[in-house]
Amino acid sequence: MAQAAQAAGRPAESVGLLAVGKTFPAEPIRELYGHGQRAFGENYVQELTTKAQQLADLGDLEWHFIGPLQSNKTRQVAQIAAWVHTLDRLRIAERLAAQRPDTLPPLNVCIQVNVSGEASKSGVTPEEAPALAHAVAALPRLRLRGLMCIPEPTGDDERLRAQFATLATLQRRLQDQGLALDTLSMGMSADLDLAIREGATIVRVGTALFGSRTPGAVQPAPQSP
Repeated sequence: MAQAAQAAGRPAESVGLLAVGKTFPAEPIRELYGHGQRAFGENYVQELTTKAQQLADLGDLEWHFIGPLQSNKTRQVAQIAAWVHTLDRLRIAERLAAQRPDTLPPLNVCIQVNVSGEASKSGVTPEEAPALAHAVAALPRLRLRGLMCIPEPTGDDERLRAQFATLATLQRRLQDQGLALDTLSMGMSADLDLAIREGATIVRVGTALFGSRTPGAVQPAPQSP
């Protein structure tokens, strides 16, 4: 990360690391916390809820939700997460705003943009993003921070860079429209260097930190009697 930032003429501290613990149990997250990592991402609401309970003693751990979010599961995310990276519908944003506890700071949110145009990908199109961004920015209990993307997996670096550049260009366009966006959530283990060179401020890294994923590794947290 530091090398990629240096190559882009950026300070290393301009890029934050989000450790993605999807399918891993709480213990590796606790270990990484012990090395100073504080921001952790989860793709599934059940895993987020389970691990938040198991790691509740780590008071300054910061949870980021980075997966598709259904309307019937927004309450758990609104009560636990500090960030949501995957907003792509106003209805979800409205539910998060209504369900965010007054005792917590505003929920940081990013709008997910489908920069590759793949039908299988979540996210709004770049053309749809401005209307959603302005609507979300007007909601209470939310703080619109920026944009997020998951590019098409490809071995073509120039194609990847073009998709990351699309998100960066959209961010500048929305900034010109008066939105104070400071976050580009883009880049993962295999392509974070390209993402950083195009302006990423948060990279979402799982495999490079935790190793290969083992499906079904997470166990439910014990329930109170």
